[in-house]
Amino acid sequence: MTYLRRRKPSNLTGDKAELQALLHLQKQGLQLLHRNYYCPYGEIDLIMHDKQTLVFIEVRYRKNNTFGGALASINRVKQRKIIATAEFFLAEQKNEYNCRFDVIAIDDSVTSPLWIQDAFQV
Repeated sequence: MTYLRRRKPSNLTGDKAELQALLHLQKQGLQLLHRNYYCPYGEIDLIMHDKQTLVFIEVRYRKNNTFGGALASINRVKQRKIIATAEFFLAEQKNEYNCRFDVIAIDDSVTSPLWIQDAFQV
């Protein structure tokens, strides 16, 4: 079943950051499976394959580090939402996957995204 989410014009900056992250990860050899996967539990920005591993990727953009920056915005509550959404996604699949949760942090002070593999665990 597909769940639709209405996108607002204010999502433009986030969309640009997600595209930057996607292009960066594709250069590293990952293959896109889903972008902006949405279900009743939340949204996962990118779902990609990294060889035999299914990777759930949260992309965070912050203009500056005034309030802790992009990485600091992925707190325990946000992690639980991503995990619940990933579990929902996996329940719909017919295959079993090795999985991990990655984070891409982007801010205006760096030229390339910061990719943190296996950023948090279930």
